[in-house]
Amino acid sequence: MVIKANSESTTKSYQIPCDKILLPGILTIPSNAESVVVFAHGSGSGRFSARNQYVAKVLQDAGLATLQFDLLTETEAADQKKVFDIDLLAGRLGAVSTWLTHQPETCSFSIGCFGASTGGGAALVAAARNPYLITAVVSRGGRPDLAGKDLDLVIAPTLLIVGENDTPVIVLNRLAFDKLHCEKEMVIIKGATHLFPEIGALEEVAVLARDWFVNHLAPLKINLK
Repeated sequence: MVIKANSESTTKSYQIPCDKILLPGILTIPSNAESVVVFAHGSGSGRFSARNQYVAKVLQDAGLATLQFDLLTETEAADQKKVFDIDLLAGRLGAVSTWLTHQPETCSFSIGCFGASTGGGAALVAAARNPYLITAVVSRGGRPDLAGKDLDLVIAPTLLIVGENDTPVIVLNRLAFDKLHCEKEMVIIKGATHLFPEIGALEEVAVLARDWFVNHLAPLKINLK
């Protein structure tokens, strides 16, 4: 594993076109980046999630670009059907990832996805349906079971991270893990609950995610513009 320490980065806000709407996003690119990680937040969260921002900073310090964006508009986020509409969320992840391939700064970057809660399921569906676009996945306290039959189609190396005391989600992750045929790993964080608020728990998540992406994301050999 080689981690490229970063000395500076640029951050820009965007309105990303998707499904005839605009989704606000924050793209941070370290000066030495060759890959970008797209964040898929869970229900009740968004691009300003403190937990995801912490993880994103750890990734940026390792030389990975990050994109944090809102999967849903404010109106959509109030609709529980849309919050759990994995097809909708995965479609937007795929569209936003494609958008990255058309941006001058990221067109040659490989793309990974970090999903939390429902975002974990959406990330796996997006990876299954865009196998040459999303090439590594990390799920934090995610619902990979929501990916359903798409689990069989995932080829991206996948890391599932769950808290030891998040018992129902552990069961769901184990069931999903058994259905994955890709390179995979499942890590249970000792003493942690669903949101990893315990001392050191989120830090461990961030390090695991950083190492997974550093080891499994490689720069693209072609320009996808």
